[in-house]
Amino acid sequence: MTLVCLDLEGVLVPEIWIAFAQAVGIPEFRRTTRDEPDYDRLMRFRLDLLARHKLKLPDIQRVTGTIEPLAGAVEFCAKLRELTQLVILSDTFEQFAKPLMVKLNYPTLFCNTLITSEDGAVTGYRLRQPDGKKHAVAAFKSMNLTVFAAGDSFNDLKMIDQADRGCLFRAPEGIRRDYPHILCVDGFDELLGRIQEFLAGC
Repeated sequence: MTLVCLDLEGVLVPEIWIAFAQAVGIPEFRRTTRDEPDYDRLMRFRLDLLARHKLKLPDIQRVTGTIEPLAGAVEFCAKLRELTQLVILSDTFEQFAKPLMVKLNYPTLFCNTLITSEDGAVTGYRLRQPDGKKHAVAAFKSMNLTVFAAGDSFNDLKMIDQADRGCLFRAPEGIRRDYPHILCVDGFDELLGRIQEFLAGC
């Protein structure tokens, strides 16, 4: 049995924190896992920014509710789910994800959780597990699933390496340059073609 594991932000939907940065006019929020390989450092930076500017979870949710999937993403997911099983492995948060999953027709999502106070202030976060994407792929493989994985950021590299096969998708130039052994594709048709090649060989 086969399974495709995809990252969410930058692959199927725009980067949530970049959209938030644009909405609130604070460019520092544009920093993402494409720029920072240390996820804990990145989140501590974001939490400090939120506290400093007195921004709370409802402020972020107002933005996530307006985000639309990337052009072609809904059709790509529909075609993919006709071929095999799809799981989204993301470092986003369940408090952000629901409207996005509705627009993508409810794929399975594994992600993290924000910790908030009664007034909606974001005080921390709880990982599903450290290196959750990598460990999820390893767990799927332990069930005799054959796994293809794709993502665009530093936090996707271990997931791709752990999979039976995989690639980067629209990754920034720095990641492409530093990880030349990982194939990178730039369109949904090309990604679907790579997955079809993978499925044909299973």
